[in-house]
Amino acid sequence: MDTGNSIVEQKDRQWRLFIYLIPVIGVFPAIWTLYRGLEDPQQRAASRLTVTLAFSWLLGHILLGLGSQTAESVELPLLLTSSLLTTSYFIICLGLMIRVWRCQPLWLPGLSRVSEEMLKSHLPE
Repeated sequence: MDTGNSIVEQKDRQWRLFIYLIPVIGVFPAIWTLYRGLEDPQQRAASRLTVTLAFSWLLGHILLGLGSQTAESVELPLLLTSSLLTTSYFIICLGLMIRVWRCQPLWLPGLSRVSEEMLKSHLPE
């Protein structure tokens, strides 16, 4: 009977990770998870990665949008770069969802370490 509960708990954790990795929308439950600080370490790590990834995308998108509005000569390249950034964000989220489905650890070179260091000191464990 204990094995059944373990499988249910694993599937529940897996669904939560899927929700966190939904582009744009998933950042809100991830922030809530980090704010509460009650979930297991894997969910906190996934939430940190999601928040870092989403805010990096949002900051880049805003800065590229502002740059395209102020500099007419480079407007098209900046808008193309912004769309490339958005496409990359969605593809990375999809790739991370596939890793969750395969029960592989969530890891992005460089960004995972940054998210751990940046958010660990500001949020409760």
